[in-house]
Amino acid sequence: MIRTPFRQLPIFRVLCGAFLISFSGIFVKLADVSPTASAFYRVFFGAIFLFAATAWCNDFRKLSRFETGLIIFCGFVFALDLFFWHESIMYIGPGLATLIGNFQVFFLAAIGILVLGERGRPRFLAAIPLAIIGLLLIVGGNWNTLESSYKTGIYFGLLTAVCYTAFLLSLRKIQTDQKHSLFSSLLIVSASCAVFLGTRMLQTGDSFLIPNGKSLLALLGLGLFSQTIGWVLIANAMPKIRASITGLVLLLQPALAFIWDVLIFDRPTDIVNWTGVLLTLAAIYMGLTGKAGKT
Repeated sequence: MIRTPFRQLPIFRVLCGAFLISFSGIFVKLADVSPTASAFYRVFFGAIFLFAATAWCNDFRKLSRFETGLIIFCGFVFALDLFFWHESIMYIGPGLATLIGNFQVFFLAAIGILVLGERGRPRFLAAIPLAIIGLLLIVGGNWNTLESSYKTGIYFGLLTAVCYTAFLLSLRKIQTDQKHSLFSSLLIVSASCAVFLGTRMLQTGDSFLIPNGKSLLALLGLGLFSQTIGWVLIANAMPKIRASITGLVLLLQPALAFIWDVLIFDRPTDIVNWTGVLLTLAAIYMGLTGKAGKT
């Protein structure tokens, strides 16, 4: 009696997934390890949890060369996505880093227009300057007065959005071509991503040491809630929801991430900054729902 209504509420599942993922930046800040190490342990622990889920569902199967290559590429761009995002968090905080990372909606639409021959609708085109204005209000409006480290964090956030775009496109292709559950796809993506990030850590001499119990709990939370449960809830429910509602619901993740940053890490935020946050969220929503149409 409890599970049946839950299955009939895909919006509730997306809400839960967005809520869980909104804590990702908080876990990263609390982990007390380097950005690359926190990214590595996110996918490493996530792969362990996903392996257990895949084994439970008996969902292992042999992959073709094309599938293997596509999944490895997906893991590579996801490794870049996490690398840039975790670096951005250290420079500008989890709230703003998450907001900028969600600018992927504009890059996805740009690919649709430039590569797939889609036309940009007025709703989407209006969202671009709105997002820029919102971002300027968040950071203070005067770009020249910002510290170089803060600018670096914003650049990393934009690179996150680019890599996130590539990740979503490749993951969508994987799910379209394969006839097995999301567990096994995310398992292999997470495992290959961990290999790339682990190799990077070895090259740079980064430590794999987890310093204390608080760090371990933060990294386990990152792997369980962000990499596993949150993504599975969202990915399984999204096809059952209208795009406009999905866009609105998914705004919960960057909005909550910014709120957690203010509440937990005392991010200084005035009325102008909050206005920028609202404008940026509105622009992201317009970008999500103002999809390009065919010419």
